[in-house]
Order: sequence, then C-alpha cells, then structure tokens
Amino acid sequence: MPKNSECSSLVTIAGLRGGSGKTFVSLGLVSLLRGIGKKVSPFKKGPDYIDAGWLALASGRHCYNLDTYMCTNEIVKQSFGYHSQGSDFALIEGNRGLFDSIDVDGLTSTAEIAKLLNSPVIVCIDCTKCTMTIAAIVMGLRAFDPELELSGVIFNRVAGPRHAGKLTKAVEHYTDVQVIGALPKVKKFDFSERHMGLVPTCENKMASLIIEDTGRIIKENLDIDKILSISKSKNSISFEKSPYEVLMSGKSFEEVNIGIIIDNSFQFYYPENILILEKYGANLIKINAMEDKFLPDNLHALYIGGGFPECFAKELSENITMRKSIKEKADNGLPVYAECGGLMYLGKSIILEENEYEMCSFFDMSFTISKKPQGHGYVDAVVKQENPFIEKGTHLKGHEFRYSKIVKNMEKDPCFSYELDRGVGIIDNMDGITKKNTLASFIHLHAFGSPSWAEAMVTAAEKYKKA
Repeated sequence: MPKNSECSSLVTIAGLRGGSGKTFVSLGLVSLLRGIGKKVSPFKKGPDYIDAGWLALASGRHCYNLDTYMCTNEIVKQSFGYHSQGSDFALIEGNRGLFDSIDVDGLTSTAEIAKLLNSPVIVCIDCTKCTMTIAAIVMGLRAFDPELELSGVIFNRVAGPRHAGKLTKAVEHYTDVQVIGALPKVKKFDFSERHMGLVPTCENKMASLIIEDTGRIIKENLDIDKILSISKSKNSISFEKSPYEVLMSGKSFEEVNIGIIIDNSFQFYYPENILILEKYGANLIKINAMEDKFLPDNLHALYIGGGFPECFAKELSENITMRKSIKEKADNGLPVYAECGGLMYLGKSIILEENEYEMCSFFDMSFTISKKPQGHGYVDAVVKQENPFIEKGTHLKGHEFRYSKIVKNMEKDPCFSYELDRGVGIIDNMDGITKKNTLASFIHLHAFGSPSWAEAMVTAAEKYKKA
C-alpha cells in the first residue's frame, strides 16, 4: 500500500536572490515552531551543507537536501515524503532567487521544487529604499509562472513602521498575495560569513542563542497564523518505499567498520550518505583529525568529506601521528574515499600566504586558497578508468564549490578516474585521482543521485576485511 508523508503543513521559503533573508526567516520559523512543541522537518533546496546544518540545529532533526539535478524527480518526492513522516510542519528553504536555474526551462529552481511537491511559497524581499516597486515585483513573480502557488510575501530590512505600511498598502492594492509581515534591519546577529557562505554551526559559539533570537524576532514581526493557514497541505506526498529501499540493491554484506572524519575541519556530509551506509550494515566510527592520535586498527575503509581544512591547517598539521597513520594505512591498501577538503588533506601541504602546513602527503600535490571560486556548480562526470569504488562507465552527477586550487603538483603519472562533461575538476576536466585503494576528488556526490557509491564503499570495506 502507498504510504503518505502525513505532514500536516508545508511551506517553501524563497527569495529574489541570495542574501534576501530566507535563511533568517527559515531558522526563525523553525525555532519558533519547535519552541511551541511542533515537530518540524527542515529541507534545503539544492546542494548545500552549511544552511542545512543551521536548520538541523534549529529543528533538532536532520535537514535533508532536495535536488532535481543530482537526483530524479521521483527520488526527490520519495525523500521528502519519507523524511517528513510524523512531523507537524515541513519547511523547505530555497536557494538563490525563486526562479534561478541552470537553463531557461527552470531546471533546478526553487520554483520547480515547490511545484513538484505541491508546496505554497512565501517569498522574502529585501525592501531597502523601495516602496511601490515591490508591488510590481510581486506582480511579476505571479505572472511569470501562474502555476506556482505564490501565497505570501515577507518584507525584509524595512526602515520602520511607516515604510512597512507603504509596502503593505502597495502589495495589497495591486495583488492578492498575502503580506505576512515586515522584518526590521537587524544588526546585532553574528551570522559570520566565509568564502562559501555562513560559518558552520560547529564553529559559531553563539549558534544556539542566534537561533533562539531569530525565533523571537519572527514571532514579534510576522503573522504566524497566516503562515500556518498558507502551509496547510492540500496533497500529502505518497511513496511506495523509502528512497533507501528503492536505491539499495538488497545485497547483504558482512559487518564492516568505516571510519568517518567529522570535526571542525571536515563536516560536509549529507545525512543521506551516512544513513545509507548504515542501512547497508556499516558501523561508522567517528574520527577527529585534529585531536585523535591514530586511526583505529579495526577500520576496513575511511571516508573523508569536505570542509574547511584551510581554516584549521595549523591544527591538522600539528597532529603528526594522525597524518602519518592515514598515510601508512592508505599506503597499505586501506580503501579511502575523499571529497574536496578530504582531497586537500591527503595532499602534501596547504599553503596559506607565507606559511606552508604539511598534510598527509599521500598525494604529492599542494593546495592554496584563491580569492575567487575555482570550481562552482553542478558536475557531470563519466568514470573512464578503473578505481577502487565506482564501476567504469558510470555516469555521475555531483557538485563542486571551492576556492582551493593546486599550486604544486609533483605526483608522477597521476591516474584520473573521472572525465568531466560539466565542471572544472582537478586539472584539464579530469578528476577522481586514484592511487592504490584511494579515490579522491573535488566533486561532492549525493547518495541518492549516485546510488552505486554507497554499495561500492561497503563492498570495498568488505573486500579489505576479508583480505
């Protein structure tokens, strides 16, 4: 029998651009609803780790990503339906502008996700030095896609009550879109930013207090009853099986131990990637690359995600025993899978201005951080060479978002497993550098978009255990 998400309320928080206030509104709304006893399931549209981490902290639950480029529409629907089960309220935070996409058909836009999931949309608009023009913008949004359920508007960064009153009169006069409220210019919040967006929650000591205060500001300035009325779901999402059941092969494995480096340096992991490994029977062992002295002896594979190793290069470099332990294990054939920051950590060094910090030196290449993005966006790759994890001929869809680049490459005869049809890669549209049983790449993969990855991880671990 088909299952339903059974989530009573759903809303998508969108904006006109990045930085329009949708993260602030999303965090505050989740915080407020959780504070009054609601179970909130947060989702982030598109490939994103940092905003998702803030939403997870605010809700006390995992935040799952909904992405129609890396994943099929059906898997996106199944993921939403499955992960919103048992919640009172589901919130989707969009990214960039409401209609921003990779093509003129609207592929990968926030609007596309909202329509796919029958979600009403509330749009946040930065109203700095604007009044009547905001009404024209709202009219334009409605006219651009009449099929989209644009139900509400939130004015952000208003100068005061008089400004808010003019905005409200204009929008209510010219449109039928409900005005949810107006947020003042907020200066005191320490939403510290880095080159990739907000600083992750694990590095912000004020994160919990910030989330609590956003909830208070949302309560004081927005009409929560209107939001709850708008968000009443007209259609629950039906799904036959969970996305994990759909994508997993059903093959059984021996119990294996997979190390996963999770600390302030490496925290870019999709919860779906972790959960699917566990559903395959893997026992995940958390490792801190800055504090733990050695890799555990009972590991059968190692997973190093992305993050900000450049911000903790000194601490990583000073943990000499861990660096040597990883190199020794990798040299002796331990299966190691690494993405972006993990690739940098496996290299020889990270060079920052006048300082050079030694890393694991498994790959003989050094990295630095540029002032501009070196790879930003979706990636299409084809596996062209044999490697320890992903079968030759497999097509992969992922993403890269990095400021890091190679400045010294002394790796002799490097073997690149991926050839990119879209994206930048390590060098010359090649990525996925392979050495012994290690595969490292600038590309981030989502387990729902590359289902062969998880089984390959567990298979490699089982093979190593038997050997």
